[in-house]
Amino acid sequence: MESLAQLEALCERLYNSQDSAERAHAENALKCFSVNTDYISQCQYILDNASTPYSLMLASSSLLKQVTDHSLSLQLRLDIRNYLINYLATRGPLPQFVNASLIQLLCRVTKFGWFDDDRFREVVKEATDFLSQASKEHYEIGLKILNQLVSEMNQPNSGLPSTNHRRVACSFRDQSLFQIFQISLTSLSQLKNDVTSRLQELALSLSLKCLSFDFVGTSIDESSEEFGTIQIPSSWRPVLEDPSTLQIFFDYYAITTSPRSKEALECLVRLASVRRSLFTNDAARSKFLAHLMTGTKEILQTGRGLADHDNYHEYCRLLGRFRVNYQLSELVNVEGYSDWIQLVAEFTLKSLQSWQWASSSVYYLLGLWSRLVTSVPYLKGEAPSLLDEFVPKITEGFITSRFNSVQDGFTDDEDPLDNVELLQDQLDCFPYLCRFQYQSSSFYIINTMEPILQSYTERARLQTADNNELAVIEAKLSWIVHIIAAILKIKQSTGCSVESQEVLDAELSARVLQLINVTDSGLHSQRYGELSKQRLDRAILTFFQHFRKSYVGDQAVHSSKQLYARLSELLGLSDHLLLLNVIVSKIATNLKCYTESEEVIDHTLSLFLELASGYMTGKLLLKLDAIKFIVANHTREHFPFLEEYRSSRSRTTFYYTIGWLIFMEDSPVKFKSSMEPLLHVFLRLETTPDSMFRTDAVKYALIGLMRDLRGIAMATNSRRTYGLVFDWLYPAHMPLFLKGISHWTDTPEVTTPLLKFMAEFVLNKAQRLTFDSSSPNGILLFREVSKLIVAYGTRILSLPNVADIYGYKYKGIWVCLTILSRALAGNYVNFGVFELYGDRALSDALDIALKMTLSIPLADILAFRKLTRAYFAFVEVLCSSHIVFVLNLDTNTFMHIVGSLESGLKGLDTNISSQCASAVDNLAAYYFNNITIGEAPTSPAAINLARHIADCPNLFPEILKTLFEIVLFEDCGNQWSLSRPMLSLTIISEQIFSDLKAQILASQPVDQHQRLALCFDKLMADVTRSLDSKNRDKFTQNLTVFRHEFRVK
Repeated sequence: MESLAQLEALCERLYNSQDSAERAHAENALKCFSVNTDYISQCQYILDNASTPYSLMLASSSLLKQVTDHSLSLQLRLDIRNYLINYLATRGPLPQFVNASLIQLLCRVTKFGWFDDDRFREVVKEATDFLSQASKEHYEIGLKILNQLVSEMNQPNSGLPSTNHRRVACSFRDQSLFQIFQISLTSLSQLKNDVTSRLQELALSLSLKCLSFDFVGTSIDESSEEFGTIQIPSSWRPVLEDPSTLQIFFDYYAITTSPRSKEALECLVRLASVRRSLFTNDAARSKFLAHLMTGTKEILQTGRGLADHDNYHEYCRLLGRFRVNYQLSELVNVEGYSDWIQLVAEFTLKSLQSWQWASSSVYYLLGLWSRLVTSVPYLKGEAPSLLDEFVPKITEGFITSRFNSVQDGFTDDEDPLDNVELLQDQLDCFPYLCRFQYQSSSFYIINTMEPILQSYTERARLQTADNNELAVIEAKLSWIVHIIAAILKIKQSTGCSVESQEVLDAELSARVLQLINVTDSGLHSQRYGELSKQRLDRAILTFFQHFRKSYVGDQAVHSSKQLYARLSELLGLSDHLLLLNVIVSKIATNLKCYTESEEVIDHTLSLFLELASGYMTGKLLLKLDAIKFIVANHTREHFPFLEEYRSSRSRTTFYYTIGWLIFMEDSPVKFKSSMEPLLHVFLRLETTPDSMFRTDAVKYALIGLMRDLRGIAMATNSRRTYGLVFDWLYPAHMPLFLKGISHWTDTPEVTTPLLKFMAEFVLNKAQRLTFDSSSPNGILLFREVSKLIVAYGTRILSLPNVADIYGYKYKGIWVCLTILSRALAGNYVNFGVFELYGDRALSDALDIALKMTLSIPLADILAFRKLTRAYFAFVEVLCSSHIVFVLNLDTNTFMHIVGSLESGLKGLDTNISSQCASAVDNLAAYYFNNITIGEAPTSPAAINLARHIADCPNLFPEILKTLFEIVLFEDCGNQWSLSRPMLSLTIISEQIFSDLKAQILASQPVDQHQRLALCFDKLMADVTRSLDSKNRDKFTQNLTVFRHEFRVK
């Protein structure tokens, strides 16, 4: 008993202690219960005898871990199951969390044993026995078991491969889920008058879980509120067509309060989304729809429960589901449609007025209206849709609500205008409403906008103005511009011809273009620091993005004559070149005037890049004077944001765009003249003496220059353009990079942009680094890379570590590894030349790269994602192109690298595990070709490899074991890649393979041994001891069959 008391004290500490060291000590002491299978009987002893809830919790959670992580014998699992059912029935009241944990354990055992024995499948019957007991406690346990069971079956588990999970889930769906749904409905009707809400809540939750089950294995994203139709099996048809099923949820909504009423609505949302083909015929479906409409109509008439925010939101979702699953023609033919649509319209208008409260819910309602509107052309028959009456009101209500929200000022932390992407998503549905009666909507928008635009224009002429008043005007204008942008994004409409639509598009666009003339004039040109002005400019940029897609570019010009004719009358903009000029002038103004706002600069640059990288628009841009000016004068005098250190990341995008424009014209002269501003910076830095090189002026000039050069290098996509940049930089300016690295090694702000430029410069994308056969440029470039990496590596390794070690050291190291990997794999350097002529560039670079990787603990390499990627890419390149270097390392280093490959194989990233597999395959293939089937090894590298393996005979068997475990017991998306090293390792030694086979069989239940041994024999059928591609492919095919047969229970 004494030891049980000690255990209870430890459990108390584990779950309750405030002291983390004490908790860690308790966790360590109690770990054996969840790890060692010998402790399972002790867990049972604790459940029988312990008195504190925490020790019961320990026993339950330890058993859960054991069941999930270990293959326990069938009898043991059946014993655990029977014990738990008996325990829950007889133990009496337990704390909620212990109960929940025991029930989860029961359901996990049931799921994992579903196909092993029929007794596991009787769990629904056992739960029903609980429900038939007299006591409420038993009833509650029965409902909890069913709730947890449905959740467990619907959720993938780490201990169960996803294919097995789907098999169990499908079998459960076919055998038990419908019965559980019926139990939930029966419970709901029995509990209707029960005042204890707990049981009602469990029964509602059970219905919802059944309806939310992943019926077809599409694994819906749980975090998303949107889902398609629900694929309920046909066997459920009678229950869903029975009116009492829908009615019970409407009743529960009426008699309960939130959160139960919200759950009832959630069940209705799911039922409203049931697939159309489930119903016997159209009449049955119409009856179901009529019931839904009557129920929702009653809620609107009484307003019951809608004052609660959760109910309100869920109710809006329910109305939103009508658009997904039903056609307007079906709605119109339901009796009472006119009352229903009128109530929904009033509800929508009311929601728009109480915007602050209902902001996120309103979009479901707008979605419903937009779907109804787009269905109008397909409406046949006499029944009126009544949309003409309500839609214009809703359109106007929406715009008014936006204005009111601006007038009142936002109480939330974030103004919707700040998040442009989200705002455009939310406005997705609204344009369909505007285009439904486009003439009246556009006139309403114009009439609303003109007086505001007028007062904004007048204020431009004043010397001073009230800032708050101006902020409100700008916010209103921002909303209107966003709405016009959203309307231009879609070009279809139902109510009027294409020509008249274009004219109306032109009318709206003209108002925004007029606004642009005002925003940067007079008083407004002093307001670039104001948030409301920045929001307005971002709205204008969004408008340009949508306008460009619809009306500027290849196809758009010929198909939009009406628009340009009207714009010509209104503003004299007769074609898209003039309009592009307006856009580019605005881009130039923003880049000149905004120094503070990163958001506006980034948004402006992304529009600029969109224009430059479009084939047609790019060509047109070159004709504009404004573009010629930008390309020739990209200096901080003209564009002050380049001066601002905060915007230095934007410089790369800016120069990437300028690069695009320069390289469109095949002109070395133009390239040279465009690079003049950068050349001045180079010359200034190159003439700075060493003693002055550690000043802030040099620092910021160097950071800016590196970001600019990276943008230019990114824009080179062909041999010709890359050659222009290479000849400009090499050899004249290369020493500056070395000087920068040497003087600023301890300042990542400088070294990171410099190294990232180099990583871009050595990347052979689109075969741009292809030099003439007689050109030494590839070798010369690699020499520079080598000098740079050696200079950085030797210095960074000598510096002490700091708290932010990733930013200070690891980031630079991973960029260096990326540079080296790209240079080694770029296929533009003949690396044999270095050894031949005694040049140490290659060996020095590899040595220092290796020292840098060895300076980082493997745990850190695996902890930082970008570092992990760079490290494994580097090791793969080493093993494929420079394997001799790896083999000539000392045994400890060799073992460390190969050990890290095993860790990479076990990781979750399939790209990385494929790289590791390729590296292992290269090593194993080298061993096979040079040692297994070769004569006695003669080359130093082969002798070294033989020595490494002799020192560490477990190395290859361990990796092969890891590979088999991944393929057999996990879901791997890169089986092909993993199969390659498996063959190489298998044929190195027959002994390794037979030992592994024995190990794997020993870990499986005895009754499976014969079947699994046969699987292993089939794996090697028709596979010979060679590594030619035909044999490899045969093994890969066999492995696929082997994996499938092995995993069939």
